[in-house]
Amino acid sequence: MSRFLCLLFVAFLGFFAVVLTAENCAENSERCRKITDEEAMHPRLTRPFISRSVSYPWERTSEYWNDLGYQHVVNKVNRRFNRNRARNIVFFIGDGMSIPTYFAARMALGGEEQELSWEKFPYSGLAKTYCVDAQVADSACTGTAYWTGVKTNFMTLGVNAKVTMSDCTASNDPSTHTESLAKWALDAGKSVGIVTTTTVTHASPAAGYAHISDRMWEDDFVVRRSGCDPNQVMDIAQQLVHGPVGKQISVILGGGRGHFRDSKIPDEEGGFGFRNDSRDLIYEWLNDGKRNKKYVWNRNDLLNLPSNTEHVMGLFESSHMQFYLESQERGSQNTEPTLEEMTRSAINVLKKNKNGFFLFVEGGKIDHGHHFTQARAAVSETIELHKAVQAARNMLSEDDTLIVVSSDHAHTMSIAGYPTRGRDIFGTVDRTIEGTGSLSSNAKDGMPYMTLNYANGPITSTQFKQGERVNPATSDYSKWSSMFPFYVPGDIETHAGDDVCVFASGPHAHLFTGTMEQSYLPHLMAYAASMGRGPRS
Repeated sequence: MSRFLCLLFVAFLGFFAVVLTAENCAENSERCRKITDEEAMHPRLTRPFISRSVSYPWERTSEYWNDLGYQHVVNKVNRRFNRNRARNIVFFIGDGMSIPTYFAARMALGGEEQELSWEKFPYSGLAKTYCVDAQVADSACTGTAYWTGVKTNFMTLGVNAKVTMSDCTASNDPSTHTESLAKWALDAGKSVGIVTTTTVTHASPAAGYAHISDRMWEDDFVVRRSGCDPNQVMDIAQQLVHGPVGKQISVILGGGRGHFRDSKIPDEEGGFGFRNDSRDLIYEWLNDGKRNKKYVWNRNDLLNLPSNTEHVMGLFESSHMQFYLESQERGSQNTEPTLEEMTRSAINVLKKNKNGFFLFVEGGKIDHGHHFTQARAAVSETIELHKAVQAARNMLSEDDTLIVVSSDHAHTMSIAGYPTRGRDIFGTVDRTIEGTGSLSSNAKDGMPYMTLNYANGPITSTQFKQGERVNPATSDYSKWSSMFPFYVPGDIETHAGDDVCVFASGPHAHLFTGTMEQSYLPHLMAYAASMGRGPRS
């Protein structure tokens, strides 16, 4: 009886918290309004920042925080495990999406208290990202881990750690090949799709269908340049079109047209391909005998696919797709679909299979932004992933669709200093506590410093100065392409070895908790859908 009364009391407090929240909304509607479609243009990324550090009077009371805590307890207590078998799985990867990247994206959405779409999922955990031979991973060894359940060596794809990087023939041994979620889904009668903002032959998507000792071998020209024989090494683009798994993938959306065509074959946007074997793999893909196939190269054609389309290849750039903010600046909206639009289109094609589907979606340009210390670009791409995840969750039922969101590895961007609540995340720190306890807006060298900084970065950047740091007061950080400060020079900014977050919603989402090896993820997804060689749900 006492337990019942306790739960009743907690439920009452939860109701009171909802009422209080409603009152707060009435007091300050700005706090409670939803992000509109117009605001998806990232106002805090492209427009002047307006400080609102004193606009939350309700946060000054103990009751506000206690009520939020009570409601969280009620939500936890009332949560029930979903043990249904997953008919569909959508697996999102934010390439290079570290925990500081989440925080910066929340600020761009409106403030520290905002939530990204996957942060509303009921279950979360951490994944360890190291490679077999490296503490800090690249996207190939991590992709192999989260696609196939096997950790491997740096730069290698779809093979175990017996294969070393750039060995010309080692990956030809089938005993070294790993099986992926894509194969398990196909064997279960499901359709498979890949969506990315990088090339579709890049490391993250390629780990699902390719077996190769060097992730850079996206076409035959690069294989030959590396000193290997393209007649003995099937490049990644070929494996996508003609490989045992690749040729069965129903949806292929992203960049990378150049890797599929010879250098003498014109590109739709005026360039030429990268290959050196006289082949047009796009033509070969279109003419492999399957019905209802469609190739598109621009946004308009993707959004107007024939209703009977069962297989689609959309390649929207010769190489990687543009950053979202870059495409807005260039006016490329007619040729560059957003990640959300590609995700919606993929689901609409794949859901025609009565057995369900597996869809991989990568926000790959987050990584590219970080590599050049372009914090605004990286954060913008994170928000684009946020919108794609929300779209997928809205389109697909939690009853039968598992959605998992994670990252392959972290980056070196940090959030530091003691900036005032609500301060522009892309601006300077307004206060630092010195050894005496006094406040100052400058560092000990007398210069201001940025809230966002990187441990390392490209030596060619104006943000590196030998012997002393660059004065932020003399730099412009307002553009999407602005490069933020760093301290150790290199060719580009590097990855970091932090654990990455895992978020899950839908059937068997409760399994994705705690700290785990990154290689556990595909086994958990396979169990939820009762596919693969391991335990079945």
